[in-house]
Amino acid sequence: MNNWFISKAVDNTAFRHCIHTSSRIVLVSSLLLLCFTLIWGIPIAAAESSLNPSDAASNKKVAIVIDDFGNRMKGTVEMMKLPVPITVAVMPFLPSSKEDAEMAYNMGHEVIVHMPMEPKHGRASWLGPGAILSNLSDEEIEKRVREAIDAVPHAVGMNNHMGSKITGDKHIMGIILRVCKEKGMYYLDSKTNYRSVAGEVAEQLNVPIVYNQVFLDDVHTEAHVTKQWEEILKRMTYQSSCVTIGHVGHQGQKTAAVLHRTVPTAMKAYQFVRISELAYQGKLPHQ
Repeated sequence: MNNWFISKAVDNTAFRHCIHTSSRIVLVSSLLLLCFTLIWGIPIAAAESSLNPSDAASNKKVAIVIDDFGNRMKGTVEMMKLPVPITVAVMPFLPSSKEDAEMAYNMGHEVIVHMPMEPKHGRASWLGPGAILSNLSDEEIEKRVREAIDAVPHAVGMNNHMGSKITGDKHIMGIILRVCKEKGMYYLDSKTNYRSVAGEVAEQLNVPIVYNQVFLDDVHTEAHVTKQWEEILKRMTYQSSCVTIGHVGHQGQKTAAVLHRTVPTAMKAYQFVRISELAYQGKLPHQ
């Protein structure tokens, strides 16, 4: 074919006729595509989107929450540099609580209060300052919740740090969630207690509620974090969304390393969203 075009023996008239015919074919093809678009409402880019995994799976959402910011913990910077938006849960009243919240906000992440709450078991020293305890008066509980919210700039929601005892107490959760409602905040139940009543109380008070489904790093090895990530991918074959919680701190750098390896590939198939997108769209099944 190339020889035909470059040959000195080519008839100029025939050549011009060929070009004219090709132009008409292109014009007719364009008109047909436009007709299909107008008649059936098919976007011109539909063919391209069907071949693009990220577009085809755009309704699948993964929300990564990272707990325990606020004390210059290991993995803080690495988590902030993830290539997707995450939800940063900041503990109040710690040396870098405000700093971490500001950094997260300025980098496009979502900020929530990681509220320390009394567990059924565990050391009191793990709670941090301003914790919600079952022996406090109602007035003191409300006061501590308000102060915690004020201590974390840009916070739009709250989840529990530990809290297996408190999240099982309807009365105390009612106090906490009424403050959240007043402040226009959602609540993320970390599910440290599988008999948590947070969801029941939140629904009664009409507070947006989301539930953690997978702890990434409850065992502090990269192998375990990888295994938990595979659990998320498995869930995404039959769920429209999934919430997962990891941590900065002792295991922070290991968790961040796994996320930096796995998230770029997952971005081709799923949207990575902030918790608020799930809280206010109601697309997460209760667990």
